[in-house]
Amino acid sequence: MNAVRVGIVGLGRLGRRHAENLAWRVPGARLVAACSPVQEERDWAKAHFPETAIHTDYESFLNDASVDAVWLVTPTSLHATQIIAALRAGKHVFCEKPLSLDLAECDVVIEAHARHAHLHVMIGFVRRFDASYRDAFESVARGAIGRPFMVRSQTCDKNDPDGFFVRFAPTSGGLFLDCSVHDVDLARWLLGNPRAKRVFASGTIAIHEGLRECGDIDNGVGVVEFDDGRLTVLYASRTMAHGHDTQTEVIGTAGALSVGRNPRLNRVEIADEHGMRNACTPTFFERFEDAFLREAQAFVASVAGGTPTGLTLDDAREATRIGIALREAYASGRPVDL
Repeated sequence: MNAVRVGIVGLGRLGRRHAENLAWRVPGARLVAACSPVQEERDWAKAHFPETAIHTDYESFLNDASVDAVWLVTPTSLHATQIIAALRAGKHVFCEKPLSLDLAECDVVIEAHARHAHLHVMIGFVRRFDASYRDAFESVARGAIGRPFMVRSQTCDKNDPDGFFVRFAPTSGGLFLDCSVHDVDLARWLLGNPRAKRVFASGTIAIHEGLRECGDIDNGVGVVEFDDGRLTVLYASRTMAHGHDTQTEVIGTAGALSVGRNPRLNRVEIADEHGMRNACTPTFFERFEDAFLREAQAFVASVAGGTPTGLTLDDAREATRIGIALREAYASGRPVDL
């Protein structure tokens, strides 16, 4: 089988991890091109992948005939237009979440994909490819906890005193769309893809006052009611002192299961006069390192052989729809009906 020739767009902190996976760790993939308007990112690509074509603008990148599939790790505000342009150029597309910050843009992407149905499009909800979450999904599906009726899930980042999240906030879509969209997708996946009926949200600024200028928060909670009576309770934070802390609990009529209750970096435990402790995962890179790799492998397998990834653009649209509603519920102080 011929290798899938992938070109990556965006080589920031996450893009570099994706590029390394595609270049060295994904059988059946070849990293043949990279694109960035940032000189420092292009220099990094040249140093690490000397045989890879380097592009400064997206148009010339899409005109590169050596590229079969586009891998987008770019600002969310660009996702929809870049996906559509790639489809028109005849390229398969992987794009980091979320699909868009605007629901109408999500619909335009879905319509564009319908016109290019032979091309594969995947949005990067990486937790679906984590081994522990896969085990949880399969356990729920076989009835291990009875009928699941509630998911409690959180995405909590280690506090960054340098203010990265403050600088990122104006283009992130806000805490709920940037962080909680992962938990929303997980909850729908674990509960069998119910449709949201109503959401509630509240939040606060615990540390990063600079977020106030763009109406964002550094800690937030949300509740999503689904039309079949099931519930999801969400928590998102930018201010954890101990490290990155992703946790999910599924509660059913005959039991419950949890993933990540102790955010441990490894299995080492230290006992001393202060008690028992372990090191925590510092960032989501360490927590989901293997899942990012499995995600890339799944996309390449779908392009090469048509293997379903289990993720659809409709899933991505619904996560965005709920994330936008959570943001609106926080801003208005009122429930939002969907």
